[in-house]
Amino acid sequence: MTDAPALLGPIEIRELAERLGVSPTKKLGQNFVIDPNTVRKIVRLAGVEAGDRVVEIGPGLGSLTLGILEAGADVTAVEIDHRLAAELPATARSMQPEVFADAALPRLRVLRSDALDIGAGDIAGLPAPPEVLVANLPYNVSVPILMHLLELIPQLRGGLVMVQAEVGHRIAAAPGSKEYGSPSAKAAWYGRWRIAGTVSRRIFWPVPGVDSVLVGYERYAEPIGSEAERELTFALVNAAFAQRRKMLRQALQPVLGPLERAVAVLEAGGAAPTARAEQLGIEDFLRIARAARAV
Repeated sequence: MTDAPALLGPIEIRELAERLGVSPTKKLGQNFVIDPNTVRKIVRLAGVEAGDRVVEIGPGLGSLTLGILEAGADVTAVEIDHRLAAELPATARSMQPEVFADAALPRLRVLRSDALDIGAGDIAGLPAPPEVLVANLPYNVSVPILMHLLELIPQLRGGLVMVQAEVGHRIAAAPGSKEYGSPSAKAAWYGRWRIAGTVSRRIFWPVPGVDSVLVGYERYAEPIGSEAERELTFALVNAAFAQRRKMLRQALQPVLGPLERAVAVLEAGGAAPTARAEQLGIEDFLRIARAARAV
């Protein structure tokens, strides 16, 4: 019986950072996870299994990467910091050499890029598209990154992300709740979202000034609408929440046109012209989008 593959702890994290000359920066949203138990909890709650193809954003020094690899999954890690991107394979090789047993097709691939710059060509260049998203997302750009990946990789069937608590509750919020907003509605286009757990500030280095939550999701088996419908629906969502205190008949005029047409489209889509953005779910916005194309 062999010991479980090693994961990074606080001592290893600090030694590795010192050797690389890395100081976590607020600009890049860098807060490194230093607790192996939390790493394994994240991997377990994400439902990662052997053979899964996982995409990880912002692997940093490799804490979560090693946990995903330990579960037997393949990892495509996207890292913006060139020093961290260059070092990650070496860290994995030293701690889990079996990851590179197949030299022609190692289980870890690193893309040196800003996650927001990843395109269809990058995904096409992989042996197969990722199917699970697991990430400690940079707090300052977590929602844009999440939306970009959901649109870019339709093969993603689910996953788990760690984000600032306020943002996480916003992503998972239901219509009518105080947290519900544009991110909630857009996320719901792709699947079902839930708060899967909380994490202590003490598992990070440096310790952040905000609380964090784990947000899990499961993608719908079939898209709820076409790509053209998604674009129009998201335009409606943007307009509605840009002026969320106004009634829809006013807030949606930039997309639907003059008041008379806006009212006609809303009524045709089954929405009250006097309703406000937070009262509508993504299906309601989709019905309005379909009515707009018909009226």
